[in-house]
Amino acid sequence: MMRTDDPNFILRLARDEADLEAAQRLRYRVFVEELGGSGALVDHARGLERDRFDPHFEHLILIDRRRDPSAGEHVVGVYRLMPPERVEKAGGYYSATEYDLGPLRRGGRRLLELGRSCVDRAYRTSPAMFHLWKGLGQYVVERDIDILFGVASFHGTDLDALAAPLSLLHHRHLAPPDLRVTAIGPDARRMDLLPPDRIDRVAAARQIPALIKAYLRLGGFVGERAFVDWAFNTVDVCLVMDTRRMSDEVKAQYTSHYQAVG
Repeated sequence: MMRTDDPNFILRLARDEADLEAAQRLRYRVFVEELGGSGALVDHARGLERDRFDPHFEHLILIDRRRDPSAGEHVVGVYRLMPPERVEKAGGYYSATEYDLGPLRRGGRRLLELGRSCVDRAYRTSPAMFHLWKGLGQYVVERDIDILFGVASFHGTDLDALAAPLSLLHHRHLAPPDLRVTAIGPDARRMDLLPPDRIDRVAAARQIPALIKAYLRLGGFVGERAFVDWAFNTVDVCLVMDTRRMSDEVKAQYTSHYQAVG
């Protein structure tokens, strides 16, 4: 377990099928019911959002002690984590279905893929996401991770409506060449839809989801091109964060207060 400094919450990795199903049930509420996504292995009858990669990931879960685990709704926050030791058995990274990860894999550094991050609607004004970030920071430090990456999404598939935030990300936050993954396949789309002088930066920034902004504040970058995920009803960007490039100040904020407690 990991410290949350809040007696109502437990933060730990999923231990069994009940934990995993509770995480998938939360994901269903967020990604399917709220955002209109779907997928080949989504179980609508049982309310589970899942895919073929789930058995190979580790799942960092935030549990509210006040919820009854027998109802399968005790998980109120989740992060899906793929450390390097699990990649071969998984048959590769999830992100590789959308992006060419060659620049990251050729670097020979320790990678951690992140994904399916979400928090129950009722907890979004609570410190739930902060607890998850603390746990992620501890995980990164304990496993000596060098680079974090994963796709993050804009809701909807209307590229015209997202032209300003996508262009802002491309012009101001594009990854350097050694980290610059590129979207692949027929659903890859350009992000530089507007020139810099035509972007209302304030309005564009408001359209960028909070999770993406959080990675950018930590020194993260975006890959080249976006990917339209029609099944999930999203436009995805690939976020990449190199811990070596983080400033000492940011790194201290990211790694402080992370303690294992048994």
